[in-house]
Amino acid sequence: MIGNVGTSGAGTDGGAGAPGGSPSAAVVASGTSSAGDSFGTGENQFSMAFVTVGNAGNTGDSTPNKNYGSVPYQYRISTYEVSQNDITMATAGGLEGVTAGAWSDDQPAAFMKWYEAAAFVNWLNYTSGYQTAYNLQYNGGSTNSSWVMSLWTSQQAWQNGGQNLYRNVDAYYFLPNDNEWFKAAYYDGALTDYWNYPTASNDKPTAVPSGTNAGTAVYGYDPTSSPAPVKSAGGLSAYGTMGQGGNVAEWMETAATGSNTVPYADRSFNGAAVNDQSQQLQADNRTSFNVNPAFESPYIGFRVASAALGTGNAPVPTVGKAGRTNRGATASKSLGGVRYRTSPPNPRSNALTTRPS
Repeated sequence: MIGNVGTSGAGTDGGAGAPGGSPSAAVVASGTSSAGDSFGTGENQFSMAFVTVGNAGNTGDSTPNKNYGSVPYQYRISTYEVSQNDITMATAGGLEGVTAGAWSDDQPAAFMKWYEAAAFVNWLNYTSGYQTAYNLQYNGGSTNSSWVMSLWTSQQAWQNGGQNLYRNVDAYYFLPNDNEWFKAAYYDGALTDYWNYPTASNDKPTAVPSGTNAGTAVYGYDPTSSPAPVKSAGGLSAYGTMGQGGNVAEWMETAATGSNTVPYADRSFNGAAVNDQSQQLQADNRTSFNVNPAFESPYIGFRVASAALGTGNAPVPTVGKAGRTNRGATASKSLGGVRYRTSPPNPRSNALTTRPS
């Protein structure tokens, strides 16, 4: 953990080879942001900004009982949490079975099962012409049995940093795993160490209802408080992400066991929410909360990670925007579990979908 140090900066990176393969010798600056990846068409087009997380091969956090954050490849992670607007636009563009709806407009997408977050990621891949990340099947409805997930084979699965049977080796977009998420939140490539808060500081962030000032975060409010818009969710991490502490907690790709070998295993979520306290934001007090992947909460959202650009580690779409698969996907039945549709699904009617007042 970093001691009492002044300002932080971006470092350099050792790069990575194929997304699920081995690191290469490419050198890319870390913490650089992209103009945004575009999805959808016409009035349903939206974009998502990403930052590059470099410094491949960094050590994990040495704080007792942790050791998270070591990632042997460079990657990107979305600057902001996924918003309700993103889900609405994707639904209009063919995404099925993902309703969200806890909040509105530019507030975080929440009330989403892990499977729904994974399906959104699959939609990003498929409509951009890439391999879907997760071997999902959507059977209709909004019950716990609406989604079925299967593991990839070892040949199809991501191998970089250890075998991951949830994530396809050729996927471009994916949910961040525990280490990818933790590194983006707390690591500082220039100082080669970890901050205690995801605002590039060891000092407790100032609690705010919204805003973008350095050293602030959206937390510490009453249990029914609303999260801020995703682009007003506090100060930035050393890599330039916003809202990894406070606003809403976020789904991890990682199973509770740390080994992605059981498709229906409990999943982790991290990051704290608007109604949490400062200790939930700390790296050295970090606890992964584990719940069923069909669990929903108005205070659990997610963000997206991806392979890095400009280093040869991004997969090449096989048939452009047509969205064909290149290693073992099931898109002939669905969009990796999400079929096209002509109209959005009906909102869920159960009490859990009611927005807190």
